[in-house]
Order: sequence, then structure tokens, then C-alpha cells
Amino acid sequence: MPGNFSRKPPAASAPSASPVSPAYVFPAIKKAVKISQTEVQLFSNYIYSLCGIHIEPSKAYLLETRLGKLLEREGCDSFTAFYYKAKSDSSKKLEKEIIDGITTNETLFFRDHSPFELLKHKMIPEVIDKRSATAPKGAPLPIRIWSAACSTGQEVFSIAIVLKELLGQHHNYIIKLIGTDISDAAIKQASYGIYNKFEIERGLPRECLQRFFSSCGENWKINDEIRSMATFRKINLMESFAGLGKFDIIFCRNVAIYLKLEDRVAIFNRIADALESDGYLIIGSTESLTGVCPRFIPKRHLKSIFYQLR
Repeated sequence: MPGNFSRKPPAASAPSASPVSPAYVFPAIKKAVKISQTEVQLFSNYIYSLCGIHIEPSKAYLLETRLGKLLEREGCDSFTAFYYKAKSDSSKKLEKEIIDGITTNETLFFRDHSPFELLKHKMIPEVIDKRSATAPKGAPLPIRIWSAACSTGQEVFSIAIVLKELLGQHHNYIIKLIGTDISDAAIKQASYGIYNKFEIERGLPRECLQRFFSSCGENWKINDEIRSMATFRKINLMESFAGLGKFDIIFCRNVAIYLKLEDRVAIFNRIADALESDGYLIIGSTESLTGVCPRFIPKRHLKSIFYQLR
């Protein structure tokens, strides 16, 4: 018989190698294109020629933040390339988008509040009294109000709400309320009268939301009774606006701060021509017409300052 023998244990198989996951490569963060001082001057002159807004050399950040996304979308690697692309666009679409980007400013319902108290408790009642004194008995009284830089319409609809609350549903007035702006995008939104939650929550009292707005998906839409009171037009204040006619009350707030002195002089002289001899002008709370247009004299009512013709 064969002798006893020991079997060798089978050799342990080597552990199978685990598949190695390739190291994750994070996408490179694309750096925002910076603007040089030469390009600031280039765009400052260009924007001034488009809409009269003067960009100071110290406001390079304004051009970078407001035009950066447009520049990236157009595939430009510099502001110089972006400038020449805009200049060569025969459709003027890019030019309009640049104007929209630069001129879109902060706006909200009932901004600063006091001008609307002034409108409700002094200006409109006085306009009605003055027009009633000269109008034929029983004739409807015209009330003409202009928001000269209406942006996306919050100021215009704030005025309309004041008029509706003051005059009521049935009245014997012919109301002409017009909003103008140089931005196509702003005028388009104002014409629709649709605002998102953030825009609604900025300045609009809850009771006004419930009374004058209706829900529209995630947004809010101004009711037809208010929307129908206003019309909107694209107007460049650097050009003649004599065709608009005369107004009893003009709002031109937070416009002058973006203009050169000579342009402020020209614009407010044209505004003086557009104002009725006994009309009212309201400008921004931080603005002044001192040294700009001597045809206007400042007046105070409670905490508010307004202007009338001398």
C-alpha cells in the first residue's frame, strides 16, 4: 500500500483587483472677462451715443456685471471683441440688449412712498380744482400724468392705484397715464403687467395685492381695471418728446444722476415745455435741479419736495 502522504493545500488565489475609478476632474471655472480702462472708455462713448447715459471711468465694475453674461453668450473673449460684434450687428438686436442691460435699474412699487402721498393728498386734488374752475359744467375733466423713466412699470401702476383709490370706480375724468422708457425689455414687461414674487414683495401693500392683482402661475398679474388706465411707449429722453403733449404731473425720478450736466439741462428744459403752466414735477429724493434748469422752482409739502414752473 502506498504510504501516507499529505496533500498540499491549494494555493490561495490572488484577490482580484478592484476596478480603479478614474479621478474626477472638476470642470475649469471660467474666469469672468475683465475690462481694461481703454475698453471702459470705448464702451462709455458707445453707450452714451446709444442712450445718453454717462459711465464714469471708475464704474468699470458696472460694465462687467451688467454686460458680462451677454459677452459670454456671444462667445467673445474681450470687451473689445464684444464691442465690434455689437457694432457689426445689422439687426441691432445686440445693441438693444446692451441698452437693456445698462438701463435696467432698481424699481419697486410705491418707491420712497412720500411722492405718492403727495400725489394723493395735494397734486391730484389741486389739479381737479383748477380744471373744474375752467371746464364747462358737467364736462369730463382731463388728468394727464407721465412717468418719464418708468422701467418695468411699477411706478406707473402705483400711480394708477392711487388714482383708482382716490377717484373711485365711477368718475367724470379723462385719465391719460403714460409710461415711457428707453429699454425695449422694460416696456414689454410693463405692458404685460406681470411680476414675480420678489418684485411684488418689494413695496406693494398686501391689501393692494389682494385688490388689484390676480395670480398667474407663480407670478402676479395686474388687474385689467388698473392695466387699462396706462399706456407704455419707448422714448429716448435725449431726443424730442414734444409729440407726447402737455401733462399736469410728471415723474422723472432717478434719471439725472446718470447724465452729464449739459444733457440734464437739455432734458429738463424739454420737460418744462411738456409741463402745464400750473403742473407739478417730481424728481428723485437725492436729485436737485439747482444749476440745471432755472425755469423750475422747488416747493415743499410736508416731507416732500416737488417742482413747479416759475
